[in-house]
Amino acid sequence: MSVMMFRFRSVNSCLRRLLHFGTTNTDQVLERLQACTVEDQVFDVVGKNRAKLTVQHVSCAVGKLWDFQKEKPQLLRTVDHTKGHAQFLTLRVLAENKIALMDDFMLADMLYIFLRMNVEPHDSLVQQLVSEAWLRVDRLPLKSLSKFAVCLSDQYLYHSPLMGHITSILDERLSSIDEARVLTSLMLCVSDLLSTRLRDAVIARAEHLLDKIEPSSYSIPRRMVLFLRNIKCVHRPLLEKCNEAFLRNIHRMDAENICMILNMYQSLQFNNCNFRLAAKQKLIELIDSNTDRFSFTKLFVALIPMASPEIRARLENTALLMADELNGQQALAMAEALEEVQSRNLKLLNKIASVIERNLHIYKSVEVAKVTQALFMLHCQNPAFFAKLRTVLIDFLQRSFTPHEVTMLTRVLSTLPSPRLDECFVRVNAVVEQCSLTELSTISSTISKWMRHSPSHHHSTHTKCVHLLQTMNRCGHERLQTADRLDLLMEELKYLSGEWFEEMLLEETMVTLQRMIDQIHWTGVPELAFFLTRTNYLCPPVMDRIASVTIENIDKIHYSATYATLLAFSVLNYEPIQADELYDACIKRFTPHMSSFDPHLLVLLGYALAIADRFPEGLIREIFSIGFLGKLDSQLETLPDALNMRTRLRLMELNRAVCLECPEYQVPWFHERYCQQLQRRGNGNISPIQQQIHKMLGEVLGGINFVQLAVVTPYHYTVDFECKLDKNLQPLPYTEPSTLQISDTGTVLWDTSSPERRRDELPPGAQRVAVDFLDSKSFCKMSHHMKGEALIRKRHLEILGYRIVQIPHFEWNSMELSTHDAWKEYLKNKIFN
Repeated sequence: MSVMMFRFRSVNSCLRRLLHFGTTNTDQVLERLQACTVEDQVFDVVGKNRAKLTVQHVSCAVGKLWDFQKEKPQLLRTVDHTKGHAQFLTLRVLAENKIALMDDFMLADMLYIFLRMNVEPHDSLVQQLVSEAWLRVDRLPLKSLSKFAVCLSDQYLYHSPLMGHITSILDERLSSIDEARVLTSLMLCVSDLLSTRLRDAVIARAEHLLDKIEPSSYSIPRRMVLFLRNIKCVHRPLLEKCNEAFLRNIHRMDAENICMILNMYQSLQFNNCNFRLAAKQKLIELIDSNTDRFSFTKLFVALIPMASPEIRARLENTALLMADELNGQQALAMAEALEEVQSRNLKLLNKIASVIERNLHIYKSVEVAKVTQALFMLHCQNPAFFAKLRTVLIDFLQRSFTPHEVTMLTRVLSTLPSPRLDECFVRVNAVVEQCSLTELSTISSTISKWMRHSPSHHHSTHTKCVHLLQTMNRCGHERLQTADRLDLLMEELKYLSGEWFEEMLLEETMVTLQRMIDQIHWTGVPELAFFLTRTNYLCPPVMDRIASVTIENIDKIHYSATYATLLAFSVLNYEPIQADELYDACIKRFTPHMSSFDPHLLVLLGYALAIADRFPEGLIREIFSIGFLGKLDSQLETLPDALNMRTRLRLMELNRAVCLECPEYQVPWFHERYCQQLQRRGNGNISPIQQQIHKMLGEVLGGINFVQLAVVTPYHYTVDFECKLDKNLQPLPYTEPSTLQISDTGTVLWDTSSPERRRDELPPGAQRVAVDFLDSKSFCKMSHHMKGEALIRKRHLEILGYRIVQIPHFEWNSMELSTHDAWKEYLKNKIFN
C-alpha cells in the first residue's frame, strides 16, 4: 500500500511539474504580450523569448504594434521607426516561417497589418502571405476575404485575375453578407469589375444593411457614398439614406470628414440643402479649434465656398499667417478653393504660389495641371513661374501615353503664353485613335481656339492642325457608328459640349441615339433627357421614347429625377402624343415628396412646368409659402454664385408667370426691386441687326418718334421695339423720349430714373405692338422650331395687352431680304397685316 502511495505521489508531482512548465513557457509569454502598453515592452518580450515564440505569439505581438499605431493621429504615427527596430525584423522572419500554421483569420490579419506597417509589397513575407491567401481564397470567411481584398487594393491589383475571382465569390455569397463593414470593403475593392447586374445587387444589399447599422455610425455610410462616387452612379435612395446618417452625426464630425463628404457630393452632383447648412454651421464652430495646418486646410477647403464675406475674410487672414507652413498638397488644395470662390486676395495668392513653386518637384502631372489652371484663373502675375510650369507640363506630356493625361496636359498648356503646341501634336497623334468623345472634343476645341487666337503661326504648324482636326473628326464619327451600348455612350456624352461637337458630331450623335432607341431604359431617362436639353437639339423619336418609358415606369423613377425629364420637353417646346399623361404622371410622382426636395430644385421644377403652361396648385402654394421662401434664402447662402443667381432669376420668372397666368392663386408680385436692380446692372449691347431694324421701323412708321427701343413692360419684360397703332392701323407718336440711349459702340445707356416708364394711354380701338428680334438662341439647334422660353414670353406679352410681331433671324438674314426695300416691305407686312 505504501509503495503504491509513493508511486501515485511521484506521478502527481511529475504531472504538476509538466503543467507548471507548460504554463510558464507558453501562457506566460502570451499574457506578457497582452499586458504590454508600449512598443518597447513588446519588443522586450520578443527579444527575451525569441526561441519560444509560436505563431500565436507572433500574431499577438504584431497586432499589438499596429494597435499602438492606430491610437495615434495620422501625423503622429511612427510606423517607419517601428519598422526599423531589430525585433520587428525578428517578427517578420518568424511570421514568414509560420505562414502554414496560421488559420484563415490570422493569415488575412497579418497581411493587412504588415502592409499597414509599410512592409513593401515585393518583400518575400508579403508575397508568401498573398500566395497562401490565394490558395485559400475560396474558403476564406467573408471578413477575412474583405480584408484580403483591401490588401490587394493596397498593392494596386484592382484588375488582377485574383480580384476578378473575389468579385465572383462576392456574387455567389452576396446574400449571406450580414456585416455592413465587410460589404463596403468588398464593394470598394471590386468596384471596377462589377457588371451592371451585380452593381445593382450590391447597392440593394448595401441599402438593406444600412438600416441595421448603429445610428451613431457615419463611417459605413461614408464608404457607401465613396463607392457610388467611384462607379459614378447617382443612386438617390442610397444617397438619401447615407445623408440621413450624416445629418444625425454631424455634431461628431471633424473638418476632414465633412470636407470628404462635400467633395464626394460634388463629384456625384448630389446637393442636399440640409447637409450643407448643417456642415456650414459645424465648420464655423470648428474654426477656433482647427489651428494646425492639416485640419485648417480641410476646414478652409470645405467652408470657404459656403462662407459669408466676413467668414471668408477671416479664413483668408488665417491662411495668410499659416501659408509658409503648408506642404505641397495643402497649398494645392487651398489654390483650388481660392479658384472656386474667385478670390482676389493677391497677397494670399502670391504666398500660396511661392509654396507651390518650392514643392513643384513632388507633384504628379494631374496636380501640376490643377496648379496651372488655378493660378491662371486667379490671374496670378508671375511670368517666370508660368514659364517653369510650362516646362514641367511639356516634360510630363512627352512622357505621357494615356489619352486622358495627354488631353488634360494639352488643354492646360494651351492657356499659357507660347504653348509650343508642336509637342502636343506629336502626343495627340499617338493616342488619338484611343480617345473618347469627350477627349476628342476637348483637344479639337483647344486646337481650334489656338488657331483663331494665334494667326501668326507657321504654315507647317497650321497644316498639322488641319490634318489633326480631320483625323479627330474621322475618329469621332467612327466611335459613334461603332457604338453598341447606350449606357457606355452616355458616359461619354454626359459632359460633352463645345463648337466642334455641335458642328461635327451632333447630328451623327442623334442618328446613333435613334439606332439605340430600344435600349432607352428608365434608369437612364433623366440623363438622356438632360443631354437633349443641354444640346438644344430636338429629336422627336427619342423624345417620344423617353415619354413612353417614363409613363410606364414612373413609380421606379426617383421623384427628383422628374425635373431633368420634364425640362427637355418644356425647354425644347415639344409635346409628345402622350403629353398630358406624361406631365400628369410626373406631377403625381413628385407631389407627395415636395418637402424632401432641395428648395432650389423645387423652384427650377416649378419654372420648367410654367414654361409648358402647367401650374400645379400644390407646387405653387408650396413654393410661395413663407416657410419655404425662408428655407430657400438659407440655402442660397451655401450655393455657388452661378447657381445662386440662376435660382433667384428662376424664382422671379416663376413669380411673374403665376401672377400673369394664375391670378386666382393670389400670389403677390414681390420682385419689383430685384428686377429694377437687374435692369440697372444689365447694360447690354444692341446688336447691329437691332440697330438696323430700329432705323427701318422709323422709316416704315413715319419717323423715329413712332417707335420706342428696349421698352420695359409691367413685370419687367424688355421688348426690343414698341409701336402703337390706332384703330385704323395708323402709327401713333410717343409723347416721351426713350428711357435709354445708344452709345457709338452700341452699348445701352439707361437714364437715372426707373427703367420702367409710365405707359402712354391708348385711345379706344388702338393697339400696342411689341416687335421682337429672335436670334438663334430662341430656336432649337439646326431647326426653325421655337423653344419654350420664347413662347412663354409671347404668352405673357399678350396677357399684358401686346400684339406680338416676331422677326426670326433666319427670315431677316435670308436671301429674299437682301435689299433695303425688301426689309422695309417685310416689316410693313409684319406690322400692318
